[in-house]
Amino acid sequence: MQAQLEGVQEIPRRMTEEEFDAFKNEDIWAEFRDGEVITRMPALLKHEALFKFLLILLDLYVTRRGLGFVIGSQYTIRLRPGLRRIPDLMFISKARLEIVREQFVEGAPDLVIEIVSPDSVARDWRDKYVEYEEAGVTEYWVFDTQSQHAEWYHLNAEGRYERLPTQEGAFYSTVLSEFFIREEWLWQDPLPDPLDKARELGIQL
Repeated sequence: MQAQLEGVQEIPRRMTEEEFDAFKNEDIWAEFRDGEVITRMPALLKHEALFKFLLILLDLYVTRRGLGFVIGSQYTIRLRPGLRRIPDLMFISKARLEIVREQFVEGAPDLVIEIVSPDSVARDWRDKYVEYEEAGVTEYWVFDTQSQHAEWYHLNAEGRYERLPTQEGAFYSTVLSEFFIREEWLWQDPLPDPLDKARELGIQL
C-alpha cells in the first residue's frame, strides 16, 4: 500500500491564494474560495455524456460563427481575488477574449454551464449561483441529470439573475444569438447525435 501511495500529492484543506497558485497543476482538480481548497468526486457517466454533447454542440456553433471561445472542464475562472471556480463549460465572446489567460480566465465569462453531480448539488444550485451573479456572469445554465431538471438564468438590468422560460420546450440563449437547446434532448438515453442537432441549429458541417 505504501508503494501505491508514493508520489500521490496530499491536498491541504486551507492555504493562501499565492500558495494555491504554487500548488495547483493540471493533474489536480481543485477550486479555491477565500482560503478553502475544494475538491470533487470523479464524475458519473451521465454527467460526462451530457458534458460531451454540450461541448460539441456549443463549440461547433461558436467556432463556425466566429463568436468567441468555448472551453471546459479543467479550466479555472478567477471571479475575484480569493475566488476560483472550475465550471463544466464556459463561453467568452470574441470582444472579451483579453480576459483569457494561460492559467485561468480573469473575470466573468459571458456564459457558464454547470452539470450537477451528487457532491455538487449545493455548490451548483446555491453557492455558484450567488458567486456567478455577483461576478457578473451574464448567463448561467444548470443541468441536473439525476432529477432531469434544467434552469437557465440571465442577468437583468439590476444585475440579478432572472430565470429564462422555455419557449415551446426549448431554452433560448441571450448571449448566443439564435442558439437553443430543446429540453427533450437533455434526458434521452443515449443522448442525440450532436452533429444532427448542430444541423437543426443551422450550422453548416
